[in-house]
Amino acid sequence: MNYVQLGRSGLRVSRLALGTMNFGPVTGEESAHRILDLAVAGGINLVDTADVYGADANKQVYGLEPEKGRTEEIIGRWLAATPSRRDEIVLATKAYGAMGPGVNDIRLSARHLVRACEASLKRLRTDHVDLYQLHHVDRLTPWEEIWEALSLLRQQGKVLYFGTSNHAAWHIMQGQHTAERQGLLGFVSEQSIYSLAQRSVELEVLPACRALGMGFLPYSPLHGGLLGGLLRKQDAARGRSGRAASAIQGHRAQVERYEKTCDAFGEHPAVIGLAWLLHQPEVTAPIVGARTDEHLFLAQRALEVDLDAEQLATLDDIFPGPGPAPEAYAW
Repeated sequence: MNYVQLGRSGLRVSRLALGTMNFGPVTGEESAHRILDLAVAGGINLVDTADVYGADANKQVYGLEPEKGRTEEIIGRWLAATPSRRDEIVLATKAYGAMGPGVNDIRLSARHLVRACEASLKRLRTDHVDLYQLHHVDRLTPWEEIWEALSLLRQQGKVLYFGTSNHAAWHIMQGQHTAERQGLLGFVSEQSIYSLAQRSVELEVLPACRALGMGFLPYSPLHGGLLGGLLRKQDAARGRSGRAASAIQGHRAQVERYEKTCDAFGEHPAVIGLAWLLHQPEVTAPIVGARTDEHLFLAQRALEVDLDAEQLATLDDIFPGPGPAPEAYAW
C-alpha cells in the first residue's frame, strides 16, 4: 500500500479509502467487521462514514429513517472489540443530514454541528474523529458561524482535520477564505462523486482543490456499479435500481465498449475504473464502498495496475471529460 498526504496537511492516508455506507442496510455487521479487518490488513487506513449512514429506506416511519447512525455503531463496536485498531486508522465521518424531527436537527448551524459531532463520537466509541466533513453545503448558515463551531470542536480535541463534501468550487473558496481570515488551516479535503462516467468535478472543483492544496476523495468511483462489469454480470437486482440503472439507459453503447476494452487490457472493469481514478493527479484516495470481500480484493488489485498514455487516452475517448472551465464552455 502506498500512502500520500491528505492535501497540504501532514496527515498520511492510504491510496484507497474504505467506504462504509453499505454497512447495515446491505452488509451485515459480521461481514462488515470482516471487511474492516481485511482492509486494515491490506494497508488501508482511511475509513469513511457519516452520521446518516445505516438507514434502510424501506423502513421509514412518518418520513424518518430510524436506523440512521447504525453504520457508525457497527464501526464503533469493531473499534471497541480491539481498541488498538483506533490508532491504525484515520477515521472520517460527516454531518449535515437530518438526525431527528426537529428543525435544528439538520444543516450546519453551530448547534447542530456540535451535537452531531458528540453523537457520532458516542456511536463510534472514540474520543476524536480524524477528519470531520461537511456533508453538504448549507446556504443559510454563515461561514463565520460554521468555523466557530468547528474551531471549538478542534480546541476540545474532538476533531483534528476538516473537509467538505458535495460542495461546489465557489462554496469551497468561500469557506476557505473565511478560514484564512481567521488564521485557520481550513479544509484539507473535498469528497464528491467522480468516475469515468461522471466527470463534472473536472470543470471547477478539481482545479479549486489543486489551487487550495486540498486532497480529493472520489465517492461512487464505479458510478454505482456501471463501471464494475454491469452488463457481463447480468445482475438483475443491481441493474434495476440505483445510479447504474438510470445511467445505463443512455450509456449502454459506451459501457459495452468499455467492458470490451477492459477485456483487451486483461483486467476486470472494476479494476480499470479504479485504476483510472488513481492515475488522476488530483485524486488522493477513491472511496471504495465494498459490499463483499471480493469487492475489496478487486479494489486492491487496482493499485497494481499501471495504465500507459495510450490506454488512458482510450478510456478518455469512451467517456470524455468536460475539461476545465471556462474553456469547456467558452472560447
